[in-house]
Amino acid sequence: MELLPPAVRATLPALYAQEKADDPIAYVKFFTPWTNWTWYATEGSPEGDDFTLFGFIVGQSKELGYFSLNEMQKVRGPGGLTIERDLYFNPVRLSEVKKLHP
Repeated sequence: MELLPPAVRATLPALYAQEKADDPIAYVKFFTPWTNWTWYATEGSPEGDDFTLFGFIVGQSKELGYFSLNEMQKVRGPGGLTIERDLYFNPVRLSEVKKLHP
């Protein structure tokens, strides 16, 4: 599965486009099927041969931060599992996402 196909990439606002928003919108959800790590992208922009995303990261802790598409594509889990994009995720306010991860 392509993590960020052109059609999905086109829906993301550029980096810093929502930085002044009180409650930005999360447009894309990525997850690891073998752990509880989840990334919700609110913005993204190309940087060289990579694509940098910003959003809410749920892992060992919960935080806002940057993550790299290239790095996500390199991650391999048990049996060669990879990070996936939630095909059924619809854009939602970040406050709603945070309610899912108290």
